[in-house]
Amino acid sequence: MSKFFSARFLVMAATLIVCLITSNFFVPRLWQVAGLPLQLSGAVLLFPVSYIINDCLTEVYGYRKTRFVIWLAFLLSAFVALVAQLVCWLPAPLQNSSKPVAEAFNGLFSMVPKTTMASLVAFFVGSTVNAWIMSRMKVNTRGRGFGVRAILSSLGGEIADSVIFFPVVFWGILTLPEALKLAGMQVFAKVLYEIVALPLTSWFVHRTKQAEGLDTYDDNISYNPFKIKDI
Repeated sequence: MSKFFSARFLVMAATLIVCLITSNFFVPRLWQVAGLPLQLSGAVLLFPVSYIINDCLTEVYGYRKTRFVIWLAFLLSAFVALVAQLVCWLPAPLQNSSKPVAEAFNGLFSMVPKTTMASLVAFFVGSTVNAWIMSRMKVNTRGRGFGVRAILSSLGGEIADSVIFFPVVFWGILTLPEALKLAGMQVFAKVLYEIVALPLTSWFVHRTKQAEGLDTYDDNISYNPFKIKDI
C-alpha cells in the first residue's frame, strides 16, 4: 500500500485531531438539556465528529491508515496536555490586574492534563474498536450496508470510550453510578448525533471514494494496534 497521503486524507486526519484536542477543553463544562433531566458534556458537540471521520477513513482508506491517524492524534493530544501543564506551572504575574486572568486560565487548563490522560486511553481504545468493527464488517458484508456498519462501529467505540473516560475524569467529583450514568447519556447523545449526520456521512464517503479511486478492503491484514509502521 502506498505511504503517500492525498490532500483529502490529510484534511480528514487534521480535522479528527483538532476535534479530539479541542474536545478535551470542553469536557468539564456540563450543560443541562432543556426540558429533560439530562446532563451532557460540552465535548458532545464536537467529539462525535472524530468518530464520523474514523468511519470515513476506515471505509475509504482501510484500517491501517486509520490506525496511523489514531496514533498521530494520540501523540499530538499528549503534547498539548504537557504544554498546558507547563504553562499552568509558570509563576503568576505580580500585578494584581493580571492575577485573575492567570487564575482563570489555570482553573480551565489545569484540568486539561487529567482530561487528556483519560481521553488518550479512552480515545485509543474506542477509536481502535470503532475502526476494527468497521473494517471487519466491511470485509464480511463485502461493502454492503455502510449506514448499519457506521452506526454499529460507532456504538461499540463510543461505549468503550465513555466507560473508560467519564469515571476517570469525574473521579472524586461524581459518584461511580453518576459517572456511569453520564457516560451512558454521552453514548446515547453521540450515537444519535451520528445517526442524524449519516446522510451527509454517506454522501461524503461516496464522493471521497470517487475522488480517490479507492475502496479499501482489509483482507489478510494485521489488526495489531501497535503496528503503526504498517500503513
